[in-house]
Amino acid sequence: MQKRKLGNLEVSAIGVGCMGFSHGYGKVPEADYSINAMRKAFEAGCNFFDTAEVYGDVVFYPGHNEELVGKALGSVRKEVVLATKLHLRPDDVATSPSVYDAVKSHLVASMKRLATDYVDLYYLHRINEEVSFEEVAAAMGRLIEEGLIRGWGLSQVDVETLAKAHAVTPVSAVQNIYSMVERGCEAEVIPYCVSHNIGFVPFSPIASGFLSGKVTVDTKFEEVDDVRKFVPQLKKENIAANQPILDVLADFSKRKNATNAQISLAWMLHKYPNVVPIPGSKNLERILENLGAANVSLTDDEFTQLETALNACTVHGHRGFATPLYRTSKWQWLPVELPVEPARATCWPL
Repeated sequence: MQKRKLGNLEVSAIGVGCMGFSHGYGKVPEADYSINAMRKAFEAGCNFFDTAEVYGDVVFYPGHNEELVGKALGSVRKEVVLATKLHLRPDDVATSPSVYDAVKSHLVASMKRLATDYVDLYYLHRINEEVSFEEVAAAMGRLIEEGLIRGWGLSQVDVETLAKAHAVTPVSAVQNIYSMVERGCEAEVIPYCVSHNIGFVPFSPIASGFLSGKVTVDTKFEEVDDVRKFVPQLKKENIAANQPILDVLADFSKRKNATNAQISLAWMLHKYPNVVPIPGSKNLERILENLGAANVSLTDDEFTQLETALNACTVHGHRGFATPLYRTSKWQWLPVELPVEPARATCWPL
């Protein structure tokens, strides 16, 4: 698979979001299946795997996903780029000598679970207004100097915050929501990243499965730990109203002998040189299908046609938001439509 750069980190053009092996999409697979799926993804050419300390805390415990990733990829550690994330809460800082010590404490715990002595890409998972992100940026700089991390990043961040953090310690990557139906970051965040040598890592690049065409008005999401049932864009009325977007994808899929999901990923790969999507799935077949999008190339003319067709479509609903509950360390998905402009909402720090 072709490689791209996230700052100075060289990664496969498409990565794997590992969250679904522990959290978020209902019943999770057996551990052996998940470990094998990650290894098969590596064999298929993927060297970029994304996890977080919080993944798994709903059904299992914090760190469950990191442990799976460590078991799956420990034997090829030097050949892969591992990204994980921390949540920094006011209590963490209050009980530590400094922000640096608090961040390092989280990192050391993640490294133990990942069975590694360094992390390639370490994200601040969400901005906490009670903790100075400039101090976090400075702490990340120290950790880079110490060789404990190779680069750092921010997730769900706006351009103003990104610029301030980047001025303290150069940011390697930004992980924000981005897809054909969530394009708010095209206005400011992605252009800033392009001009400052910062990688852009879209999460939910297939819109929680909607763009694959496999989520329909008849789809029933699982009751336990399935965040999709809270996503406004996946309400039955919005799925039906957004059918014209799927029709556009189906047309191009037929032309290119590809799947809808592959076209949606090929579109963003063609559009920006610094974009590295990390589609997530708990299904090996879907993972390999998504990685296959790296082999689907659009000509400039095909891209223009696709972009024009997409721009003619109205997007109904938005992806939804997650907000950390700092006192409980849990995450709560908000099952309500918030009265904000979608183009801005997708890039707000939460």
